[in-house]
Amino acid sequence: MITHILIRDFAIIEEIDVDLSGGLSIITGETGAGKSIIIEAISMALGARADTAMVRKGREKARIQIIIDETELPEGDRVGVDLLSRDISKEGKSVCRVDGEIVTLAYLKEATARVADIHGQYDHQSLLDPRNHLGVVDDFRSDLISAVRAQVGEAWKKYSAAKRSLDRLLADEARSRREFDLLRFEVGEIDAARLRLGEYETLKDELKVMQNSERIYESLSSAYDAISGGATAASDSLARAIVSLRAVSDISDEYLAMGETVSDAAYALDELAGLLRDKLDSLDFSEQAINDAVARIDVLERLMSKYGGSVENVHAHRDRAAARLDDIGSVEETKERLTKELAAAESTLAAESLKLSHLRRKAAEELEEGVTEQLRELNFSDAVFSVSFARDYGKDGMDGVSRTSFAEAGVDAVRVDPADFSENGIDEAEFLIAANKGQPPLPVARAASGGEMSRIMLALKSVVGEFDRIPTMIFDEIDVGVSGVTASVVGEKLKRMALNRQIICITHLPQIAAFADRHYVIEKRSDDSDTYTTVTELTDEGRVAEIARLIGGSTVTATTMDSARELIAASYESV
Repeated sequence: MITHILIRDFAIIEEIDVDLSGGLSIITGETGAGKSIIIEAISMALGARADTAMVRKGREKARIQIIIDETELPEGDRVGVDLLSRDISKEGKSVCRVDGEIVTLAYLKEATARVADIHGQYDHQSLLDPRNHLGVVDDFRSDLISAVRAQVGEAWKKYSAAKRSLDRLLADEARSRREFDLLRFEVGEIDAARLRLGEYETLKDELKVMQNSERIYESLSSAYDAISGGATAASDSLARAIVSLRAVSDISDEYLAMGETVSDAAYALDELAGLLRDKLDSLDFSEQAINDAVARIDVLERLMSKYGGSVENVHAHRDRAAARLDDIGSVEETKERLTKELAAAESTLAAESLKLSHLRRKAAEELEEGVTEQLRELNFSDAVFSVSFARDYGKDGMDGVSRTSFAEAGVDAVRVDPADFSENGIDEAEFLIAANKGQPPLPVARAASGGEMSRIMLALKSVVGEFDRIPTMIFDEIDVGVSGVTASVVGEKLKRMALNRQIICITHLPQIAAFADRHYVIEKRSDDSDTYTTVTELTDEGRVAEIARLIGGSTVTATTMDSARELIAASYESV
């Protein structure tokens, strides 16, 4: 429970430093004194969104600190937090700490989720919205429901993924068929060309030779004649040079070397002459050969232009296209596989959703009984609270089947409409209430007035609180629209709830304030320069005086003082 609260420079609060204890703590004060500001500060310390407008004028930052004592809680209900603090600067920065360590806001929210349950007037609106009702049922018996709800969430993810894959495949089927025809043409076109690596470069060289064959022939013939073409040919000249140098080779090694050099040149020249002769003999290019080479090069260049700029890239495109053809060709197999996966995921989701649905109905029956009993204790003598589910699944998968037949059917015998699936199961729920005998149950929003709404919320909190085991409950003006005898009943209910937990309640009704174990009054005072709010724990006589003020307003008389004492005495007798 919360044992200490420090609030500094928050809104009109300069500093509040107050100890709290278990039981029922009542906070009263004049309108505008800052009662609800305290609740807002506690909410921010527990992770609510920070508002820089709440930093006191002229101050750099606001600070809220809360000390928590869990020594009396069972080990399994402890959150392991002793000190919470939050600083909110006027620039918008917020620093959160848990036990002195700086943490993120998300961590703070998670760490304090089970420290306190704060209920304000806004929760009336929450109770009016059917979209919130299923969550109340789930929270009521989270010990039974949360694990199965998590399984439904996982099953929904798998189902959604399988459905998206199949839907995408079916949507792409026509496009894939057109793609199949195009790819098949491309693979056939490339295969028909029978490309060979290096072929393009070789053809280009050969075509260049063929297109210049006449020029080449003339040049080669002239070179051959110069080497071997008669008496003036180079070969004959070298032969004469060899004979001349041999004549003096015995005189000096130098001349001998010269002769050998000339001999080597003669051999090389003879070899070149042979090459030229062979080349001249092979120069026999027809016009058809040129046309064939040009046509083949055109084929290669057209394919390279379409498929990547080189023969290697054309081959690579062909391989990719063939692989894609295999994929598209197996679309029926893929469709069959995805259909089976979707059916399996749908079956799992249906089974888990039905389990969750069954648990919710069991929880709803407990909630109905508990809230109805609490409402009767809160002066709704003939009220009946019920939870209406939008659909019930029975043996034939039809709506409108009783909960008993649903339970007897078993999940394997039930068909679920896939349109009902969601990550939260297949249920929609709404709270109904029949306020008087003979009246049909109506949605809470239509059946309850403002004061009745407060009592309904209190009844819900009383029942749900038996299971959530949150040690502290804070009520900000739960008594809106309540007066007279009903106010005393509300006070008695809060007192009974406080036997097992800490209840902090802001009220303006003396009938409720009279039940306090500890009573605090908030006062606002001003001087020439500023406004200040203080919190004071009242003594016994102070309690009497404050309750007398609540009874009589600004005029406190002996009569109102006596009335206050009577209310306090009556509160002790009733609990």
